[in-house]
Amino acid sequence: MCGITGAFGYGRSGPGIDEATLWRMTDAMAHRGPDGRAIHLDPERRLGLGHRRLSIIDLAAGHQPMANDDGSLWIVFNGEIYNHVAIRERLEAKGVRFTTRCDTEAILRLYEERGEDCVHELLGMFAFAIWDAKQGRLFLARDRIGIKPLYWCDTGGELLFASELAALFQHPSVPRKMDLESFYHHLSFMSTPVPRTMFEGVSKLGPGHRMIADRSGVRIERWWDALDAPRLAPADWADEDAVARTILAKLESAVRDRMMSDVPFGVFLSGGIDSSVCTALMARCSDLPINTFTVGYSGAGTEHLNELHHARRIAEQYGTNHREVIIGHREVLDYLPRLLDHQDEPIADPVCVPLYYVSKLAADAGIKVIQVGEGSDELFMGYPPFLQTAHFHDRVTRPLSQLPRGARAALYGVAGPVLRAIGRRAGEWEELLHRSVDMHPFLGGAIPLTDREKQRVVPGRPPGVASWDVVRAFHDEMDRRWPDADCVQHMSYVELRQRLPELLLGRVDKITMSVSLEARVPFLDHRLVEYALRLPQAAKIRGGHTKAILKKAVAGLIPDDLIHRRKQGFPAPMSQWVFEQEFGRHLRDTVLHSALVRDGLLDGAAVGAYVDAHFSRRRDHGALLWTFFNLTLWHRRWIEQQPI
Repeated sequence: MCGITGAFGYGRSGPGIDEATLWRMTDAMAHRGPDGRAIHLDPERRLGLGHRRLSIIDLAAGHQPMANDDGSLWIVFNGEIYNHVAIRERLEAKGVRFTTRCDTEAILRLYEERGEDCVHELLGMFAFAIWDAKQGRLFLARDRIGIKPLYWCDTGGELLFASELAALFQHPSVPRKMDLESFYHHLSFMSTPVPRTMFEGVSKLGPGHRMIADRSGVRIERWWDALDAPRLAPADWADEDAVARTILAKLESAVRDRMMSDVPFGVFLSGGIDSSVCTALMARCSDLPINTFTVGYSGAGTEHLNELHHARRIAEQYGTNHREVIIGHREVLDYLPRLLDHQDEPIADPVCVPLYYVSKLAADAGIKVIQVGEGSDELFMGYPPFLQTAHFHDRVTRPLSQLPRGARAALYGVAGPVLRAIGRRAGEWEELLHRSVDMHPFLGGAIPLTDREKQRVVPGRPPGVASWDVVRAFHDEMDRRWPDADCVQHMSYVELRQRLPELLLGRVDKITMSVSLEARVPFLDHRLVEYALRLPQAAKIRGGHTKAILKKAVAGLIPDDLIHRRKQGFPAPMSQWVFEQEFGRHLRDTVLHSALVRDGLLDGAAVGAYVDAHFSRRRDHGALLWTFFNLTLWHRRWIEQQPI
């Protein structure tokens, strides 16, 4: 795991790339790579590459930027390629000579053989750039799921790229102006939909995408999508026992692959199914005790959110080296300045706070590689909103599909206002009914504000912009390519395209890398993703319960009562902590006196109504208030450039 950056003057004449600027861009990501730093400038200064190294594989060699034998190819790479040994063995059998054991060289040699199609043979997480001097072009690629980030900016003939926005801002041509459309979407998704960022003129390369820049310009194409793999025939999933065995085999392979390391590794253990199964499979694959790390909470009203006792049971069962950290509202306040330093793009998920403290716990214990359980809930339908949406689809959306769209819209026009007037729960049904006009009720796994709710909150809504349109595009693509896909398959695909890469994996990357810790995600091995996405709704939701087939697959690995207990997730108790006097006062004052309110980007009266409702305990708006709070502090740090 590393930090990469670079610049390519593909269409600009002039003095060339400034070496001091390239060093500043590189060193802005020192936390991503404390073990080494280096840059490369081509003789004409048209191309510059920078790299910060976190040494995981081949500690003595593997330094970057790395060149091939004749210096015609140069690479900077962030990530891990789990099948790099197999790639090396295949190429060596054809006479290719390697000089290191590292996965970076495997990519470079594979590019020599296959060019841009090298990405199809890579198993792992990655973002990399290869300068091809003979072709005069820069090639960039991002992994299938979007585990590793890659930001870029075209300043008019000069392409800049980096693992973090903070590196790009070291270049004098990159402005810090907030993108208003992204701001609007952020209030629904708690992150920014790809390819946009929160800054005008700065973009993200999408998951499963690659970019080529040469004298003709910049072009981007998608090289992988979860829908590309062949569909499963009914006979392929009719035998439930065989399906369960396949899932367990793919997951065990993914966990084993992600144990590849020349440095100490461990796993975050929450006590839920996903992290407990990862722990069990790691223990099965290792002769040494596994290192496990858990975070718990203190403060009034947080007792039900602690899963420490469940984590301790798994740690004891598998004899792990187990460590715990307990945090409360004071730790939130202490962490805020550092949180905002590393949130160059805001991620309004309060889980960032416990994630930081458990990451720091692992890093302080000498761990450099950690496995995490992200992706399981999205693939196997782990959260209650998935269940609610599937039931609504079966009982309401599907029958309505027999009507013409105009009739569905007319029905909503009559029923919608009635449902809103009834109250909170009926208001949720109204949103599902509204989206059922377009045949797909699912917007996302965690939505602080819908488009309708934002009408009151955002006075200057960009014309013609709706967050539903972002998600509807994914539904439309699935309708076009998989016309018979069920509701659960639609929900998984939407989460794979939006919430997983931009929110969940974004927070994991930013927070773990802030303490120089590499996170690996076995549930998002693309082979498991492709298989799980193709399983029908009946395999995942059964009898009002979620994750049915996964629970069957892991039976016997962990205790049955843990497998079948009520889903809790990995929440942060913001709704409880805001009632702590010190933190609550700070949050309330920050939100109500936000520059976003002062400048008319948020409606002060609407924001104040949410604040009053929460602090009077009429409604739980803890997650939404954290969204306003986080966004306000981000704006202060990164747009106003004021201290936190």
